[in-house]
Amino acid sequence: MSADTSQPDRAGLARLVDHTLLKPEATADDVAALVAEGVALGVYSVCVSPSMLPLDAGGLKVATVCGFPSGKHHSDVKAAEAARSVADGADEVDMVIDVGAARAGRFADVQADIAAVRAAVPAPLVLKVIIESAALDDDQVVAVCRAAEAAGADFVKTSTGFHPAGGASVHAVELMARTVGGRLGVKASGGVRTTADALAMVRAGATRLGLSGTAAVLSGLGGDAGSSDAAPPVPPVAGAGY
Repeated sequence: MSADTSQPDRAGLARLVDHTLLKPEATADDVAALVAEGVALGVYSVCVSPSMLPLDAGGLKVATVCGFPSGKHHSDVKAAEAARSVADGADEVDMVIDVGAARAGRFADVQADIAAVRAAVPAPLVLKVIIESAALDDDQVVAVCRAAEAAGADFVKTSTGFHPAGGASVHAVELMARTVGGRLGVKASGGVRTTADALAMVRAGATRLGLSGTAAVLSGLGGDAGSSDAAPPVPPVAGAGY
């Protein structure tokens, strides 16, 4: 899962995207529009709330979230939620750690929490671990990434996009990528709104991007941002999770 720091073209960038809709008020029609737009844009996956599963994603991978957005759930509850999502057809699960445990230095507890969800999301299904990097200091980011790797995660991920401390930063992505050393993927999410933002994250080491305004991000690389008969884009919304 090593990072490719060369600048991708439009299609290459699209293939890094989890096209995301996590608004609490999202409807089935909103999700259908998300899927149609994602297919037209050529993204890797669509990421939706677990209650929106099962989902016909038009051939795209299906991602969902677990313990979202606070992470302050018992590990067995997170594991049960993840298991239900897998039974409902999820290919990938993005879980939120207990950020308070990380801030308190309880990294063994963080690792155990991740391991519980990993057991419910067996390979080759993909587990991403949302660390809420903006709420942690650098030492805590490194320790949580190491805990995620020890627990068998496939990716570490910056943010839910809901935390008041903020979303992804180039610094956090660089630190996370350096810590996992290509052994895990790195997903940048939260506040990545422009082409420049997305390319900066890729240069920093991101191997996946969580975007809600995907069409706008891709449009900066030229080409058609989607076919003319595609569903209208789902606009990015403050607090939408990405």
